[in-house]
Amino acid sequence: MLITGKSERYSRYLLKRIKKHLNKENHQVVSTSEFCQYMGLDIEEVITTFI
Repeated sequence: MLITGKSERYSRYLLKRIKKHLNKENHQVVSTSEFCQYMGLDIEEVITTFI
């Protein structure tokens, strides 16, 4: 939600799509680097902005 500025519902939907794309199971997490790669974001910029 913080990174995309979208709603909680959309964020959950997006994580579900990313997990499906990465062949992850429901209990597995999506890392920051996986999220950034999927979304086409610069991981360094995301990390410095939110940490």
